Amino acid sequence: MKDLIGRPGSVSGLALRVGQCAFASAAIGVMVSALGFSSFTAFCYLIASMGLQALWSFGLACLDIYALTRKRDLQNPILVSLFVVGDWVTATLTLAAACSSAGITVLYSRDLGFCKQHLHLPCNKFQISVAFAFITWSLTAISSHVMFWILLASV
Repeated sequence: MKDLIGRPGSVSGLALRVGQCAFASAAIGVMVSALGFSSFTAFCYLIASMGLQALWSFGLACLDIYALTRKRDLQNPILVSLFVVGDWVTATLTLAAACSSAGITVLYSRDLGFCKQHLHLPCNKFQISVAFAFITWSLTAISSHVMFWILLASV
């Protein structure tokens, strides 16, 4: 199991963490630049969830950089179990935030037609931010599955 793609302390693991952090930050940036996002609870939850994801991914990316530069192995069972719990919690929060925000976006842009009636709503920015959130979740899901398999192999 030491050669899994995305394992902690590897270049592919670092790439996953950097991607998670970058797309979570992009989702935050696009949503914050959309005027009026704060009137929707789902969008505020998206900001909070992506903020937590960005911090978690940044911290683990720094740990991956440390492991790569010092040639350290990050696959002891206690550390991996911490990674598993953190990844699964952030993945669940990220998916919930992306789905709730997507629901609001679809409701206003397609079902109710608010975006056509109220041109001041930046619906395109909402959609882009939600897309970034789903990309973040897919990268987090990959990481959490890899960590789960590593944890199973170490037990």
